[in-house]
Amino acid sequence: MGTLPGWLRQHVAALRALLVFTVICGALYPLVITAVAQLPGLKDKANGSLVSANGKGVGSSLIGQNFTDKDGNPLKQYFQSRPSSAGDGYDPTSTSASNLGPEDTVDTLPDPALVKAGKEDENAKTSLLSTVCTRSKAIGELEGVSGARPYCTPSGVGAVLSVLGPRDAAGVVSKPTRVISLNEACPATPFLATYKGVKVECNTYGEDYSTGQVVPVRGQAPARPVVPADAVTASGSGLDPHISVEYAKLQVNRIAQTRSIPVGQVTALIDKHTTGRAAGFMGEPSVIVLELNIDLDKTAPYKG
Repeated sequence: MGTLPGWLRQHVAALRALLVFTVICGALYPLVITAVAQLPGLKDKANGSLVSANGKGVGSSLIGQNFTDKDGNPLKQYFQSRPSSAGDGYDPTSTSASNLGPEDTVDTLPDPALVKAGKEDENAKTSLLSTVCTRSKAIGELEGVSGARPYCTPSGVGAVLSVLGPRDAAGVVSKPTRVISLNEACPATPFLATYKGVKVECNTYGEDYSTGQVVPVRGQAPARPVVPADAVTASGSGLDPHISVEYAKLQVNRIAQTRSIPVGQVTALIDKHTTGRAAGFMGEPSVIVLELNIDLDKTAPYKG
């Protein structure tokens, strides 16, 4: 056979390279990685860290889940997870955070006409601050403790004012002419009666308060709220299966009362399912909610 033309030799070489790399990257490498992943200590995580109860798979220790009824209300017999921004909650195909930051304090209120008609206003938006305030108030009511937080109104929205009036050289309104509670829609009674001698008004839908100076009001809530931060904020992934020990212990009295068991028994279960710091020094101890609830059902079945 004669020597192959140069262009054909290049195609043959490319074909050989394709076959070699297909075997290496498409077959050998996946097989080696799969084999390594099945080694003791790695197998559980590689297979999804699946968790079973009564012989049935009920979830993963790596992905959180909600313990709520069909209407989204907390099931009082279970420890509650932290909030999730992933899809409808803990959706691995929609893992995400809210992308809202600490300066997101003003709500876009819904059209009252649509609300009255039972429709949703697609332009309405709840700020991160009001979301946190609403969650804190709800958890406080659920656990029988104060849900008060700095910069939150007693009604559970962000305590934020729009202060209108002439501004000084620094851009501050020193002598207000009007003051509006931005996150409290009329006919609500504002959380603050007056601000610098001016009556505080509720937010009238359709009015433009954008020229006002936005002023958050701290209020009288303690610097360290009773409801911990992880109870009112979602994790970056939206899938975090853990809660803080502090949040778990906040739920002890409710769990004990609902299941008619001693408080000490519930606390012991929390201690049993509390993980240490990563590598012994990173992060804080935490509790995997799913495993804790499974053990709770096993040791103290709910009879309600």
